[in-house]
Amino acid sequence: MDMKRDWTVAALLAAAVAAAVAIWLVRSHEPAPAAAAGQPAAAPSSGERDTLRYADDAPQLAMIQSRIIPSTPLPLSDPLSARVAYDEDVTARISTSLAGRVVAIKAAPGDVVKAGQVLAEIDSPDAGTAYADLDKARADEERKRLAMERARALTPGEGIAGKEWEAAQADFAQARTETVRAERRLKNLNPYGHAINGQRIALASPLSGVVTERTATPALEVGPGMAAPLFVVTDRAHLWLMIDVPEKLLGRIRPGSTVTVDSDAYPDEHFTATIVQLGQTVDPNTRRALARARLDNPAGKLLPEMFVRASVLQSSGTGVPVPNGAIVNRGSQTIVFVRTAPGEFRRRAVKLLTRGSDFSYVGEGLRGDEDVVTAGALLLDAELDARAGNAQ
Repeated sequence: MDMKRDWTVAALLAAAVAAAVAIWLVRSHEPAPAAAAGQPAAAPSSGERDTLRYADDAPQLAMIQSRIIPSTPLPLSDPLSARVAYDEDVTARISTSLAGRVVAIKAAPGDVVKAGQVLAEIDSPDAGTAYADLDKARADEERKRLAMERARALTPGEGIAGKEWEAAQADFAQARTETVRAERRLKNLNPYGHAINGQRIALASPLSGVVTERTATPALEVGPGMAAPLFVVTDRAHLWLMIDVPEKLLGRIRPGSTVTVDSDAYPDEHFTATIVQLGQTVDPNTRRALARARLDNPAGKLLPEMFVRASVLQSSGTGVPVPNGAIVNRGSQTIVFVRTAPGEFRRRAVKLLTRGSDFSYVGEGLRGDEDVVTAGALLLDAELDARAGNAQ
């Protein structure tokens, strides 16, 4: 019985071994399964182990974004807080030094105006009085000039006494002085040379630009010493950038240094400014000085009083500014992904030159004309790791 049982067990083991061998032979001759839709295809060689390819309809592509990032000069530090301000060289704050009342408004905030265009009309009795005094002084001067000419003609023939000739000269000189006084008074009352017709003042813009502020309203009583100008006109193509510079950076910034400007209002655009002046004092509370830069704004997108971020650039050295969300840290190695073809992404080891709060500058490993993955880098890295694990 024992011998019969042993033979039975041996027969079962042999059958199991034969079945296993048959299954192995069948599977070894089956073709490899095709890649499922949306899954990266297996790398054909070890040289492409860092490359992922997706079909055109792969759902993963919806979570991946990329853009070409040019190489730029390196910044001195993380972006600094800055404020956009009027360029006072191309800004006019228009008011009047004559008391009166606004009788007509011809411009509204946001209007584009030309130099010499009338913004408002003001009825001013003081202007009428000043012009009347000037006209009276000129008429008196002309009358006494004619009297002096007659006296001059009569003097050689002793038609008049010498003292009358002298009196005529003195009267003309006095009238001339009174005319000059009236002219100077009117100029002081109207220093900007606004056109005056009777007692109505035409308040005109001295430069071309945009009306950014207006406090003038119908029937508003105006006069010298007003707290705010009636109109503010500025050329918005030119602005000032006021930068808060930490004390430790003051020795590294010079007039002429280039500044790149980023705004939350236009996250995909960069603006450029140039340092023109460094502050001469340091705020004792913040330990920062104010630097002023000239900011070009040809499209008029940036507005006065906007808060922006400013990066002062170094005079030498360049790098590729990559968003920190595009960087994958693998121990001591730093990784980014580059889109090399539609649906194809390659993992690239890079070397960081600087690391900032939002962007880091890459030196080795990236050129300035490559299509860098800015969103979805972690997904691509996980896919590559999963593929490598399955291959093992």
